[in-house]
Amino acid sequence: MLREAMLYEMLEDQKVHCYLCHHDCRIPESRFGFCSVRRNLKGKLYTHAYGKAVAANTDPIEKKPLYHFLPGTLSFSVATAGCNFRCSFCQNWQISQVSERNAPKLPGKELSPEDIVCQAKQEQCRSIAYTYTEPTIFYEYAYDTAKLAKEQGLTNIFITNGFMTPEALDTIRPYLDACNVDLKSFRDTFYQDVCRGRLEPVLDSIRHIKELGIWIEVTTLVVPGQNDSKEELREIAQFISGVDENIPWHLSRFHPSYQYDDSVPTTLETLQMARKIGKDQGLNFVYIGNVPEENSVTLCPFCREALIRRGAFSVLENKIERGLCPSCERPVPGVFL
Repeated sequence: MLREAMLYEMLEDQKVHCYLCHHDCRIPESRFGFCSVRRNLKGKLYTHAYGKAVAANTDPIEKKPLYHFLPGTLSFSVATAGCNFRCSFCQNWQISQVSERNAPKLPGKELSPEDIVCQAKQEQCRSIAYTYTEPTIFYEYAYDTAKLAKEQGLTNIFITNGFMTPEALDTIRPYLDACNVDLKSFRDTFYQDVCRGRLEPVLDSIRHIKELGIWIEVTTLVVPGQNDSKEELREIAQFISGVDENIPWHLSRFHPSYQYDDSVPTTLETLQMARKIGKDQGLNFVYIGNVPEENSVTLCPFCREALIRRGAFSVLENKIERGLCPSCERPVPGVFL
C-alpha cells in the first residue's frame, strides 16, 4: 500500500529530496528513487514498501546471524521486496532485486504491523528481525512495527547493509536493539562496481550504531577472488577491532548465486584463514557461518571458558548466567537473558 515516506523534504518544481540512505536521491515528480520503491507523486514522497511482506518466518536468532544477542531464542523475521544495493552476488536476489519500477505489482501478502507483532508473540519469539532484504527500504513499515513491538515487550533487530543515514538511525534508535551489518568489502571500488554503493557510509554506520548503544555484530560474505585476500580481510578485522574488539565478526561462506552463478563456493580453508586473521587483529569473537561442520563456540575473552556451544543455527549449551562468565564472573559482551 502507498504510505507517505519519512525522512524527506520537498524541493522546488515538485521535486523531493530523500535522505533515508546515502544515495541521497533528488527525485523529480512521478519518478522513483534508486531503491525503486519510493516515488515522488505530486511533490510528496511515498513508499510502496509498506504493509506487504514478501517473507514472514520464525527463525532461530543464530540464523540472522546474531550470536551475542538473546542466544537460543526465536526471532520473527519479515521483509518486503526491494533493496538499495545491486549486489551481483546477492543470496536473496529473487526478492531483493524486485521493484515497483520494473514490476506491475510488488509481490507479498498484506501484513500489518499489528499482525506481525501478534504472530511474533504467538510463535513465542523474543524479537522481530527486519531482514532478508534491506530494512532501510521498508523503513516506515519497520518503524511502525518496531514501535508497537517495543510496547509489547519485544526487541527489534536490523539485518542491514549499513547504507542508511545517521538521521535514519537516530530516528529509530528508541526502538532498535540490535543490528547485524554486512561489511561486504574494504574497497570502495568493490562497493561502487559490485553493489552500486560506497564503503565509507557503511563504516560510518557501524561506528554510529556502536555510539548509539545498539548491540552490533558484523558479517562479511567471503566471495572467492573478490574480497578474500589476506590484506583485505586484515583491513576489515583491523577496522572492526578499532571500533570495538568485542564486536562479533561472522565470516559467511559464499554459494554461487545470481550473476555469480559460475563462481565456486568459499573453501573452508579460506574461512579458517580469515578467522585466524580476525583473532590476530585482536577480535575476541570470530565465527564461521554457512558451514555445517563448523560448530561455533563462544569463549570467555578473559579466562577462555567455553560459554556457548552451537550446532546448526541452534544453541547446544549456554553457561552464561546473568550476563557473566560462571568461571571468572566477568561480564560477557552481549545481550543475554
